[in-house]
Amino acid sequence: MAFSIRLPSDVESRLDRLSQLTGRTKAFYIRQAILAHLDDIEDIYLAEKRLEDVRAGRSKTHTLDEVERDLGLED
Repeated sequence: MAFSIRLPSDVESRLDRLSQLTGRTKAFYIRQAILAHLDDIEDIYLAEKRLEDVRAGRSKTHTLDEVERDLGLED
């Protein structure tokens, strides 16, 4: 899949310099950055969505005591 993105000029300059110094393409480094951080971005989004659902009453929470009891892990 091909797409274009707009980057701040300072980031574009850094990518240009890195690309020139290493002989790799800017696309390589953009791909590396996405792969390195996509899991974190997904986790943050899902956590924010979960918090929103809890605050709106659309999702129930459970205490650690309840989970331990339900799983038979009580001391």
